[in-house]
Amino acid sequence: MKNYDHKKIEKKWQKENNYAFIDAQNIFLETKKVGLDIDWRAFRKFLYDIFSIKKAFIFIGYLPKNQKIYENYKKSDFKIIFKEVVADSNGKLKGNVDAELVLESMKRLDEYDKAVIVSSDGDFACLVKYLKENKKFRAVISPTRKSCSYLLRKAVGGRIVYLENSKNKFEKQTKSRA
Repeated sequence: MKNYDHKKIEKKWQKENNYAFIDAQNIFLETKKVGLDIDWRAFRKFLYDIFSIKKAFIFIGYLPKNQKIYENYKKSDFKIIFKEVVADSNGKLKGNVDAELVLESMKRLDEYDKAVIVSSDGDFACLVKYLKENKKFRAVISPTRKSCSYLLRKAVGGRIVYLENSKNKFEKQTKSRA
């Protein structure tokens, strides 16, 4: 499947009112694996510049110790949807946001022109199919081709952006010390 050519699409959708729905845990884990550190303010600009994203919803499990992260999202113009975090039988914290992301994208269906799903999770394949059938789908953004589920890639049918190919637009810049 082809990756989007950003040079061709930046102007194409400027007048659209598009929304992004972001699976924060998936993006965090997958970008961490490849050493990508996202500058969320720059990523928000990337979403606007490339896909005309007027509202970007980020879905994340709530932990009181992560207040700085949440503040950074807010300052970067993301709308945060929290999921209660619970411990499983082994004590591992779980805050799976899949249902919340699907529900929010469906509740707001009449508010936006097109949706961009930011995740590599195959659980969103059915959402992508539904959005496509209803002419509400723009693209999926996934951290890497390797991390992107086959089911999601199949549902998308080529409309996918891999963050690894665009990281210079939103990766945190490290300052070298002399």
